Order: sequence, then C-alpha cells, then structure tokens
Amino acid sequence: MKKVAISLVASLAAGTAATPGLAQHAGHTTSQPQQSAEQAAADQAAEQCALEAQRHRAMGHHVPDGACEPESATPGSMDHGAMDHTQMNHGAMAADEAETGMTMPMDQPEMDHSQMDHGSMATGSMEGMDHSAMQDSSNPDAAIPLLPAPPEAGSGPARAAIAIWGAEAMEEAREALIRDTDGGMRLWVQGDRLEYRARAGEDGYLWDVQGYYGGDINKFWFKSEGEGSFGEPVEGAEVQALWSRAIAPFFDLQGGIRQDLTGPERTHAVIGIQGLVPYQFEVDAAAFVSNKGDVTARIEAEVDQRITQRLILQPRAEIALSAQDIPELGVGAGLDTIEAGLRLRYEFAREFAPYIGISQEWRIGNSADFARAEGEDPSVTNYVVGVRFWF
Repeated sequence: MKKVAISLVASLAAGTAATPGLAQHAGHTTSQPQQSAEQAAADQAAEQCALEAQRHRAMGHHVPDGACEPESATPGSMDHGAMDHTQMNHGAMAADEAETGMTMPMDQPEMDHSQMDHGSMATGSMEGMDHSAMQDSSNPDAAIPLLPAPPEAGSGPARAAIAIWGAEAMEEAREALIRDTDGGMRLWVQGDRLEYRARAGEDGYLWDVQGYYGGDINKFWFKSEGEGSFGEPVEGAEVQALWSRAIAPFFDLQGGIRQDLTGPERTHAVIGIQGLVPYQFEVDAAAFVSNKGDVTARIEAEVDQRITQRLILQPRAEIALSAQDIPELGVGAGLDTIEAGLRLRYEFAREFAPYIGISQEWRIGNSADFARAEGEDPSVTNYVVGVRFWF
C-alpha cells in the first residue's frame, strides 16, 4: 500500500513540475498572490489525480467518487486506503512497465475483477479453466473423427495413370495386382522330407513331396510319399490327386483319389482336412476307402520351433489306423503304426534348408505280429540327414 501511495505521489509531483505554466513561474517573481499559484498547482494535481484514478479503475481498483476533489487532490492527500490493492502485485507491474516501456491505457473500460482469483493467476494456476473440449494432439489415443471421403475422390478420368506411366507399364501393374490378390493361379511345390536314413540293417531313404496349383480358395493339390531300403524294392509308395477348398482362414477340405504304387494294387477314395491349428501346428488328416473296401486313416502333425531366425527345430508325429486287418499289406486293425521324430534344420535361404534328426517307428498290435512274421523288427530307430525345399 505504501509503495502505491509513494508511486502515485511521485507521479503527481512529476506531472506538476513538468507543466509549462509552472515552469514559467519557477524562476520569476510574480505579482499575483501566492494563493493563485497554489490554486494552479492544485488544479494540475487534480488533473493528474483524475488520470491516476481512471488508471486504477481500469485495473479494477475501487476509487471512491470525490477522491480527486480539490481539497483532497493535493500531492499526498489522495486516500489510497480506499483502493483495494490486496490482490495486486504492483512490484511485478512496475517491473513490467519499466522493462517494456508500456503503461496501462487510460481509455480502457472499467473491469469487474470481483470474481477473479488473482492469486491463482499470479502463480500460473489454470485449475479454473475447462479444457475438456480441447483435443491434445500429442495424445495418440485422442479420438480422431472418421470422415467420409471427399466428393473429389475417384472423380478423375478412368485410366488416367496411362497418360503418365504408359499403357504397357500399367498393364503389368494390373497383372501383378491380380496375382497378389488371388485374382490369378499359383504353383507351389514343397519337398518336406527328402532324407537318407541310417539304421540297423540296411540303410534306407524316404521322400515326402506335396504342392498345389490354384488360388486361395480352390486348388488342385498333389502329394507323394514313399520309403525303402537300399538294395531292395521300394517298400511303399503312393501318390494323391486332390481337390482342395478353403473352409476357414487356415483350413482346407480335401477330397480325391490315392493310388498305391507298390505291393497289391489299391486305389483309394480320399477325404481329409489340412491346415494350421492354434500354436502353429500343421495338421494333415485323411481317411481312405480302398477299392477292396478297406478303411484306413492317417494323421500327421508338425510344428516349427525357431531357435533363431534360421535355425529351426521341428518335432513331428504320424499315426496310422485301420478299421480291419489287411494281412497282405501287413496292417493290423486299430492302431497300426506310430512315428515320432525331431529334425533340426538351417535355412540358408527360406526356400532351401538342410537338416539332421532322429526318427523312431513303432508297429503296434497285429501290425507288430505281421512284422515279426516277416522277420522284421517292429521298432526301428532312424538317424536322418536330409533337405527341405520349396518353390
């Protein structure tokens, strides 16, 4: 309060000394009565007081009417106690004025500050402001309105890109788009197992190849597998021709025929499913009905366990079942054979990966009896080296 009073008195005094009339009388002897000089000074002080009062009202301070009357407008006589300065930081205001050289305009309308918390504003608090309608662009979760495409989208002339890139380049691009979005046919072939088998007795070999030609929905699928021992006739070989239809995102329904290429001639009708079950297990299950009325089934499953991006461990299992004994094929009713193995491959390229591993075969029940009758061991361990490829 004292600082305000002192600054106000100082400004009044400065204004009084700076007036031209008073400057003229400062160094001269006048014949006018001393009362006239005092009246002029009082009038000047009253004018300065009125300006100061207007300035304080513009800042929201209460200045009572009559505060600048002549009897109270003399320097130092203005009642600053009537002004409510409790919420004003005059030190900061004076510093701002001194730094910027700017003062409060005199023609501002009177402001009602009675509802404003000047203390919170002085400390920079923004608690009273409603920011709920403001969107924070730095927040990635802030809702972004989904607006329809503008009417100009797609309104250009057809085949406009030809004018830029040429008809030949655009035709190639369209063909590539058709291929990539299942608008065309594809050929895929995979040699899942091509391996040499070291075991007790004569070493052996095995192949397991499959592939398809078609799109994502309908395909012609072919499969072939077989095995044998070196120096002896092929023990078993077959080929399948199947129509495959996608019935789920990761499963195909397959049907067709299977032809055995060794032993007693058999032709089988085939119905099965092939796909990917949860936890990335690849499953191939099929039932067969031969032209002799024999009913058999086979289930294969494998999963890739990546040790690194190129080194992969693959557990694999296969189960064969039969609805009846087939003595000429050495197949017993029920559970026929079980095979389980581990193969560790290294993908020099995704399309080419040599591997090593171990595979164990068991013949079960009547199938084991048929094997013993033929002088064969119903349990065989194979140490394998092979290659897996696709194109």
